[in-house]
Amino acid sequence: MSAAHAAYPTVQLAAEGASEHRPLIITLFACFVVATLFITVWAGRQTKDASDFYAGGRQFTGFQNGLAVSGDYMSAASFLGIAGAIALFGYDGFLYSIGFLVAWLVALLLVAEPLRNSGRYTMGDVLAYRMRQRPVRTAAGASTIVVSIFYLLAQMAGAGVLVSLLLGITSDGGKIAIVALVGLLMIVYVTIGGMKGTTWVQMVKAVLLIAGTVLITFLILLKFHFNLSDLLGTAAENSGKGKAFLEPGLKYGATSTSKLDFISLGIALVLGTAGLPHILIRFYTVPTAKAARKSVNWAIGIIGAFYLMTIVLGFGAAAILKPGDIIASNKAGNTAAPLAALEIGGGSGSTGGAILLAVISAVAFATILAVVAGLTLASSSSFAHDIYANVIRKGRATEKEEVRAAKWATVAIGIVSIGLGALARDLNVAGLVALAFAVAASANLPTILYSLFWKRFTTQGALWSIYGGLASSVLLVLFSPVVSSKPTSMFPDADFALFPLENPGLISIPLGFLLGWLGSLLSKEEPDKGKYAELEVKSLTGVGAH
Repeated sequence: MSAAHAAYPTVQLAAEGASEHRPLIITLFACFVVATLFITVWAGRQTKDASDFYAGGRQFTGFQNGLAVSGDYMSAASFLGIAGAIALFGYDGFLYSIGFLVAWLVALLLVAEPLRNSGRYTMGDVLAYRMRQRPVRTAAGASTIVVSIFYLLAQMAGAGVLVSLLLGITSDGGKIAIVALVGLLMIVYVTIGGMKGTTWVQMVKAVLLIAGTVLITFLILLKFHFNLSDLLGTAAENSGKGKAFLEPGLKYGATSTSKLDFISLGIALVLGTAGLPHILIRFYTVPTAKAARKSVNWAIGIIGAFYLMTIVLGFGAAAILKPGDIIASNKAGNTAAPLAALEIGGGSGSTGGAILLAVISAVAFATILAVVAGLTLASSSSFAHDIYANVIRKGRATEKEEVRAAKWATVAIGIVSIGLGALARDLNVAGLVALAFAVAASANLPTILYSLFWKRFTTQGALWSIYGGLASSVLLVLFSPVVSSKPTSMFPDADFALFPLENPGLISIPLGFLLGWLGSLLSKEEPDKGKYAELEVKSLTGVGAH
């Protein structure tokens, strides 16, 4: 690096290097967008009815769905947020990798097969099987939309940060315009392609993300001669924290509050996956329960390999970059992986660095687009199928009307996500996703498990569980340091953080389970034991499944 360059922080060099090769960067982005739009239009022509729009006609194999589930799950939080969290906080950032992976065991053991056997298109189908249709479907639809919007915030924030870095956009207006562009693309993907288009985009994205991550991981390990001890030692030394960088407690051990936050985050990560709407609806795209099991097994293998590589990405970024340069680029560390790609490729001004930065950033952008499409499809499907068709129209809506309602819901959810994403552009995307996990584990998971496995569960219990878990988790987030009181908060200049923890899971998840149990015990409604017996047979054997 030249003496002139030495005076600049890494973020300026990244912007400078990006500007020299901006045509290449824009070309790569454009190629991906055009390719995915082509796939979406092609899939849209094959979408004939509601089954095609919601579940892809149930035509995907276990491997294809496993690849798509991986593409849906490995979000901007996984690629950008985890690498940034590890680069800044070492061992404590590594918790995200472990939590996201272990969560799949809960999904595999408790939810995947019974859900595939019991439902048709949405979580509301399972809950409404033995409960009163209208109130339960309304609650399920509301919960799905709220969880999806929380998750969408993270993807929008990641998109704004990423494209701003590449195109040298520093103004708030420019970053908001990028968030709006991502929102527009996701609306197009879902309204035109439905589940078929979204699934193929997710499969392509999963392949690209794994390939890009393997490349960067290999180059980082090559730089340190495949010696992990050297890599970790350099990262610890470069971080300025020394040995503490490789030990627990840098982020979550200083105070009793931060230790509780650690426990709260861990619970939310491990239990959240089994309640995420965009993951749950993926189990309906396969023809059999066996294929659903197979798809989860494939997903665990692919996701497990990916999260192992995020450890190298994070510690590699810490070893190659100065922490001050990472923070200067983005306060939450979301640009650590792209900046590491630039540096490992030869640094600013080098063709190799620019190409690697462009490739990795295009892959991350692909990740964001695929995940937002899956999230938007989950929330719009739940609105159209649960709320519009079964509550507003009382089951009298035609399939054509239902799909039209889903497309209009996609537009509305896209607009809301753009607005909220603009506000969340400076928050760590892994932290934002952890909030979505907490809301899903508080509102959705207790209701799903009680409905599938507890015969005394009633409609009142379901409503108490969903609304109680939803309200408590969202309120605790609003009055937490995520929203106000800290430099990295959504509103850093305000201070109404009455709840000290950044993740509400420690309080809201047990409360969701407790309210479901209490609501059922206090209910005057007699549970339909015959319906429960039917659901039990159906969920465990697949007899009568769609």
